[in-house]
Order: sequence, then C-alpha cells, then structure tokens
Amino acid sequence: MGYTLNFAVVWRNFDQLLAGLALSLGLAFVSIFIGVIIGLVAAFALTSTYRAAKWPAIGYVTIIRNLPILVLVLFAYFALPQMGVRLGKIESFVAVLAVYSGAYLAEVFRAGLLSIPKGLAEAGLAIGLTPMQIRTSIIMPLMFRNVLPSLSSTIISLFKDTSLAAAIAVPELTFEARKINVESFRVIETWLVASGLYVVTCTALAALMRMAERRLAVPK
Repeated sequence: MGYTLNFAVVWRNFDQLLAGLALSLGLAFVSIFIGVIIGLVAAFALTSTYRAAKWPAIGYVTIIRNLPILVLVLFAYFALPQMGVRLGKIESFVAVLAVYSGAYLAEVFRAGLLSIPKGLAEAGLAIGLTPMQIRTSIIMPLMFRNVLPSLSSTIISLFKDTSLAAAIAVPELTFEARKINVESFRVIETWLVASGLYVVTCTALAALMRMAERRLAVPK
C-alpha cells in the first residue's frame, strides 16, 4: 500500500512549530551575542604577544573546536550537576552554544585582526589615541567589516545547531517536530514542514547578512 500525504495534522499543530522556531532563534541570538564577546576576547588574546593571555586562548579554541557540540550539551546538562553546577535546560544549552560559538568566532575575528595593516594602529598612536581607543574606534570596526562573510556563515551554522537542544528536551523547532511526528505518525509531512521552516529562516538570515555587507562595503 502506498503512502498518502496528509498535512492536516501538521497544520493543526503549526503554531507549535512556529513557537519552536521562535525559541530556536532566541537561543541562537542570545548564544551568538555572548559568543561574540567571548570570541573577541579570545581573538585579541590569540594575537597578543603575552604568553599568559595567548596560551589559554589557544587551549580553549583547540579543545572546544575539536569536541562535538552534542557531547558538550550532554556534559553540561547531565555531568555538571554531579559537580554541583545546576542549570536549567535552556540555560545550559545557551551556555554551551555561547562557549562553542566563541571558539569558532575567535578564529574568524583573529583572521580579521591579522588583515588590518599595522600602520593604522601606529597612526592612531601618532594622533594621541590610547590603545583602547584604537581598538574600539579603528581596529574593531574594520575587523567586523572584513569578517562579515565568514560571520554570516558561522551565524547560520550556529542557528542550525540549535536543533541539538532537542537532545535535552528544550522545546525548539526540532523537538516540536519530533513531538508531532510521534503523536501523529505523519513522518514525511512533519519533517518536510520543519525542513521548510529551517530553509526559509536560514535564507532570510543570509539575505539580512548580505544586506549588511552591502551597507558596510567600502565604496569603490
């Protein structure tokens, strides 16, 4: 007997999928915001001449980038409580994704910092700017402009990584889709609609990032 598509049950529960998508976006944006801060600190440490700052940053980036994010999620949610650190499902996932994104963004920002001519910092010193003013007024704006294409890809990838929150029962999009699938047995329909929501959202994020790239591009 052939399989007959029937999307009725999916449309009846479409509001649950939208709520899951909203939570996925929230998890991604909060995590990436924190990850950008971590990544910036780590990137400046990686490009520093001080070993006390550089080597811990190298260790952090190397370890986190070589661990599967699912392992980190399960460790944070199931193992940390055994050590006395208790976090909720959402809090633990945000913490993991922030640390994970920070390691990847550190390399993105490091490449951006290395692409900036040293003469710009020297020019800033010549006109009386402090090292902190040079970083915030000259280096960081140029760095963000240079790394926007790589940053766009990283943000989209991290948004898709929010689907792993389903492993600890965070009710994001994948969790809600799996719930509808289990209750209705409409496997193809459920995952087609969930996949469509991911594709539309990632396409919209990519379009927004390309718009930002065009607005910040240096006029030719």
